[in-house]
Amino acid sequence: MVPPLALAQPAQSTSARAPAAAPAAKAARSVLVMGDSLSAGYGLAAAQGWVALTAERVARSRPGWRVVNASVSGETTAGGASRIAGELQRNRPSVVVIELGANDGLRGLQLAQSRANLERMILAAKAAKAQVLLIGMRMPPNLGKEYTAGFERNYRELSRQHGTALLPFLLEPIALDRNAFQADNLHPIASAQPKLRDHVWSVLGPMLK
Repeated sequence: MVPPLALAQPAQSTSARAPAAAPAAKAARSVLVMGDSLSAGYGLAAAQGWVALTAERVARSRPGWRVVNASVSGETTAGGASRIAGELQRNRPSVVVIELGANDGLRGLQLAQSRANLERMILAAKAAKAQVLLIGMRMPPNLGKEYTAGFERNYRELSRQHGTALLPFLLEPIALDRNAFQADNLHPIASAQPKLRDHVWSVLGPMLK
């Protein structure tokens, strides 16, 4: 605000230098999470999921960063591949977290098709100059050893091929604890979410520089 007395001062000469304008605030950099119900927080309150808990941590410990959760319950890799261009344009993220594939596996989708969809997402994110964190899943053994091994291998090979960060298995900290899951035995309960947040953070945190 201009001091009142300044209003009565004579006009400055045109040679006087005007005060420099304050620099504009730097826009926050974004972490875009593209996931399924495991990241959308199925069966939980909005603030309880691991992505929401990660957003809280980012707000506290990484000034200048924010988290955008674009996860959709029931999402497949095909759905993610069809949506990613729009999400990249809207959010212009610096980091893209891809947590997809579980619904493909539960439907028995061909591994080559899932891999192609994930690769499309990775390439789109990298073309937008974003770092990529690929989060893997594992399938139950009833789908057959060949399928489950190939499913897990897709993530490792894509990460190596395209130079992404990799978290091999999202549910690793709780996978053997039946009490950590809801009645469907698929979705983690609220009290398990901090473990997932910390597990993801072990890879994501160092990427937010």
